[in-house]
Amino acid sequence: MKKNGWILMLFLVLGLLAGALCARWLETVPGLSFLTQTIVSSWSPAVDLYVLSFDLKVHVNLSLLSILGAIVAIWIYRKL
Repeated sequence: MKKNGWILMLFLVLGLLAGALCARWLETVPGLSFLTQTIVSSWSPAVDLYVLSFDLKVHVNLSLLSILGAIVAIWIYRKL
């Protein structure tokens, strides 16, 4: 399998998604709250040029399990 940036990006997105899903499923377990607690970061640039205007909103919710999912995804990518 040929390694390129798109495959790495796909692995990263899937790893972050898997980690976020695991964090969501484990939210009810009281002893694992340090793994499932999320940090919310948002960025919203806006441009108004009188003729053209646009808004972009990006919200990122990261938890420790999401980061671990991304690390596992990179490890799997390197093993290919």
